[in-house]
Amino acid sequence: MKKVGIMSMQRIANYGSFLQAYALKQLIEEIGCQVEFVDYHVGVPIITENADSKNKFVRKLEKGLETFRYQAPLSHKLSFIQYKQSFAKKYMPMLGITDEMNYNPTLDCLVIGSDEVFNCIQKNSNVGYSTELFGKNNHADRLITYAASFGNTTLEKLEKHQKANEVGSLLKKFDAISVRDANSGSIVEQLTGKVPVYNLDPVLTYDYMNCCDKIPQIDVGEKYLILYAYAGRISNNEADWIAEYAKKKNLKVYAIGGIQKCADRFVDCSPFEVLVYFRNAEEVVTDTFHGSIFSVITHRPFTTLIRKSVGNSYGNEEKLSDLLNRLGLTERMTTKVEETERINQQPIDYEKVNELLKAHREIAKDYLRDNLS
Repeated sequence: MKKVGIMSMQRIANYGSFLQAYALKQLIEEIGCQVEFVDYHVGVPIITENADSKNKFVRKLEKGLETFRYQAPLSHKLSFIQYKQSFAKKYMPMLGITDEMNYNPTLDCLVIGSDEVFNCIQKNSNVGYSTELFGKNNHADRLITYAASFGNTTLEKLEKHQKANEVGSLLKKFDAISVRDANSGSIVEQLTGKVPVYNLDPVLTYDYMNCCDKIPQIDVGEKYLILYAYAGRISNNEADWIAEYAKKKNLKVYAIGGIQKCADRFVDCSPFEVLVYFRNAEEVVTDTFHGSIFSVITHRPFTTLIRKSVGNSYGNEEKLSDLLNRLGLTERMTTKVEETERINQQPIDYEKVNELLKAHREIAKDYLRDNLS
């Protein structure tokens, strides 16, 4: 049995990172490989302006204080801190991950991805600039990616920070490269001269709703709207509009993934339970990549709020536009929360979406089989 490693954002405490890691592990195990997660040594962030603290204790303290600055009920803030603090202990064992780091194991193949593994021009001190995420110093006979993304790192940013040559030379050493979006594909092509394979995020590729036996049944006994966004990204004006909209439709607002001013409830649940909450929701408002994906795989009416990148601020425009375009769902995007009422009333032809997903899933499985068998 071949020994395959996955190097991803598997230790990041959020539902999208967990579910994409779990899904890719399942897809590779289905081929008949033994899978383990591989860690990378965190580097110094390229962007130091307003960078997070490098000291773990200080960083946790800063994040806790930041949580208390958000406008949300105190009980939600305390629940959110508990959710973040307990995430690794509760859910990492489900991925086979322990507290002990797994650096540079000997493998038949190392798969880097999915998630924003190549998003190296950023200020997150949990990741920093790590050349190991580009395959450096690996001990694998074969090196590939699956649906890797540069996020909002662009070729222009790589050149500005003088990392284009180094990244390009590392990318040329891969045996196969798969990306999940046009920006990432363009960077790979321009730095290596090779056209990468395009694959969807593992959460879309693995058929969670029909194949995963860990998704439970939950009935909360009331109708609700899910607001799936990171804490602090929904403005006060947006929150006030969502509260009024939900009240008009006789829906409670459930915040998942982050605390929100307008939420009636902050939901602390397992990653698999998240999919149940989505499946049972009347509708969804999100400004995240995986929030949009969870809406799609559970066949919900949803609106995706687009955030534009300004300077070093983090935007989602490139990756969300690309994702929804590939699924034929660009009409679900808006920059104005007030458009939610109109968008969520528009029915989605999920039969058509499922046909697109079926074709993408075959392409993804062929790519993994060809490179791992």
